[in-house]
Amino acid sequence: MKASVYTKYGPPTVLTVKSLPDPEPGNYDIQVKIHAATVNRSDCAMLTAKPFIMRFGTGLFTPKKQILGTDFAGEVTSVGPQVSRFKVGDKVFGFDDRGLSTHAQVSVLHEDQHLGLMPDGVDYIEAAASLEGMHYAYNFINKVDLKPGDHVIINGATGAIGSACLQLCVHYGAHVTAVCNTKNVELMLSLGARKTIDYEQEDFTRDNDRYDYVFDAVGKSAFGKCRPLLKPGGVYISSELGWMSENIFFSLFTPLIASIPVFRSMKKVKFPLPLNIKRTISLARDLVGKGKFKAVIDRTYPLDEVAEAFSYVLSGSKTGNVVITMQNFEK
Repeated sequence: MKASVYTKYGPPTVLTVKSLPDPEPGNYDIQVKIHAATVNRSDCAMLTAKPFIMRFGTGLFTPKKQILGTDFAGEVTSVGPQVSRFKVGDKVFGFDDRGLSTHAQVSVLHEDQHLGLMPDGVDYIEAAASLEGMHYAYNFINKVDLKPGDHVIINGATGAIGSACLQLCVHYGAHVTAVCNTKNVELMLSLGARKTIDYEQEDFTRDNDRYDYVFDAVGKSAFGKCRPLLKPGGVYISSELGWMSENIFFSLFTPLIASIPVFRSMKKVKFPLPLNIKRTISLARDLVGKGKFKAVIDRTYPLDEVAEAFSYVLSGSKTGNVVITMQNFEK
């Protein structure tokens, strides 16, 4: 098989595509021919070891896993003798932000890892692009009591997380304002946004409307700047820790103070701990299979051009997802 390998942290130039032996499944493992995977923020953090805290999970000085990849879509080609969930020929997809080593043509996964059957009628590229962004987006939404008619503003609505968050909020009946760049205004409206704010033309934090929730899907703003946008009792959630990890601090004390009756209308911060990946996979299978969610895909690259894919993602200019394809066909 071919695989993208890195033996040290650094820029995309440290990646090398090599030929390696196919990994063999153990008793409870499945061998999967990978057809597609994304290059996402988690992959980039593992590649560059930035922020530094990443090293405590991936390896302090050198990466423990030398093949990146946190999501995938592919076909089961072999199963261990004790496997009961899957059989040869099953089309499967999955995600794990701790890494699955799926930037390769073949990967071996434990049957109890975060994976499931692909929805019917969906190709490998769309299936692979339907998980990472949805997982983090869903973990914004499940931290609040989102109701039909609530007003939500999403900063970074064009990214994988933001575009997934937009669609999920619309699915649950919210009225969404999408903060985006000029070229993606029409895309945001097509995904269900009621209103757009072009950040290339104006500062979204100066908007006159007030919102039940501010979701910062790129972590480039701050509670202090977004606080005036919130209605009394409103909630701010960011995908990042914030300056000096302020979002962790705010998420601890603002809900605590707001629990006191006299401060019930206080505006709060919550932190979207991304738990329960299996629930996200089940949700993705349901919504994608019913045509109620469509992953936004910017570009696809063959595995041989994986370094270029990482460079593009790290440039910060992508819209939605960037996918790498491992085989000669996608369906």
